[in-house]
Order: sequence, then structure tokens, then C-alpha cells
Amino acid sequence: MPNGSLEKFIYEERSDSVRRLGWPILYKIALGIARGLEYLHRGCTTRILHFDIKPHNILLDEDFCPKISDFGLAKLCMKQESIVSMLGPRGTIGYIAPEIVCRNLGGVSHKSDVYSYGMMVLEMVGGRKNVDVGVDRTSEIYFPHWLYQRIELDEELQLIGIMNEEEKECARKMVMVSLWCIQTDPSNRPSMSKIVEMLEGKLDSLQMPPKPYLYSPSRTEVDSSVVELA
Repeated sequence: MPNGSLEKFIYEERSDSVRRLGWPILYKIALGIARGLEYLHRGCTTRILHFDIKPHNILLDEDFCPKISDFGLAKLCMKQESIVSMLGPRGTIGYIAPEIVCRNLGGVSHKSDVYSYGMMVLEMVGGRKNVDVGVDRTSEIYFPHWLYQRIELDEELQLIGIMNEEEKECARKMVMVSLWCIQTDPSNRPSMSKIVEMLEGKLDSLQMPPKPYLYSPSRTEVDSSVVELA
């Protein structure tokens, strides 16, 4: 793809030759990925669960239209099946849904992709990793937690590159939708169809999500950054 992966555009440590994407393009990419996942979950004859949604696996064409790539960890399931069986975790630390690692948190389903999508969009918004898997968890500054507190207190998000009120509303909407996506209980997460609707709608129509249990697996729970045990 002409523009490579989303990963190289969104982090602060990107190359000097790579420009930061503006908020209209970031929003367009987030909405495009949501539509792509909606198609995988609902538009195909057999539902496709990706299980590795992250910036590295989003490719951008010359117009920055996103394409979901790398289906190496994907699983197929019938549309009438809401829960899939899995022998062990699969995904990438920082994006992997908590129920994939801790089965007592709920069944593994298409809502696991929703969690990964939410974590990825928060990184698009912040221009940084949500979780640094190389640091001790007690010293970890968890970006989603910080954002939730700002939204809850109706404070400015202090995000880079916002030029006007329209972009401020766009950024806040992306954050609100993402915080719904990373709810610990899979049943509290919206479907990808609902996410598309939320992104296309007005900010004032969005309800404040419950405070999520901000979960990230440690390396003692998942022994590599990318895992496939099933």
C-alpha cells in the first residue's frame, strides 16, 4: 500500500520525514476501520473475527483509506454463534481483550475485536502507546485512564494539533467511542455497527461510558508481545 501502515504516522517518535496526520484524516481512518470490521462481523457469509487489530495491521492507500490486513490470527464462526472456543490467548499485548486472557471476564466473541479497536483509536488520538509493555506496571502511566478522568470532569483533553472547535468535537467523539469499546464486560461494548453510528452522529448524543476496569495483561500472563496458542 502506498502509505504503508498506520503505525508509522501516529506515534510521537515517528521519523522526521513522516508528518503527523490531521484530525480530519484520523477521523476518516477510524471510521473506515470501523466499517471494515463491521463488514467482517456482519457482511460476510461467515463471521470473521480478526483478533489482532492494531496500527501495524492497518494499511493506508494513497488517499489514507484504511485496509485491514494480516488475518493470521483470525477465526471464522457462524453468524448465529455469539461465543467462539479458543484453547489459549491470541493477539498483541496492549490491544488484546481481557476476556481472551481471563475467561472469567466473559466469552470470546466479535466484541474482542471491538476492544482492540478502541485501544487502537485511543493511540491514534494520543499519538502514543496506551501501555508500555517494557515497564513495571506500578510505574505505568495508563493513557486511557487519564483520558477518562478528563472526560468525566469535562476538562480539555490537551491533544496535539487541534485547530478549531470542529476538530475538538471530532477528537472528543473518538475518545468517547473508544472508552465504550474498552469496557471490561464484553456485553457493555457496542457492536461495530453501533460504533459506526456513534462516530457518524453528534457528540452530544453520546452517553458517558461507565468507568472501565483499565486492564492490560502483564508478561507473566502472556509470554510474548504477539501470541497464538490456538
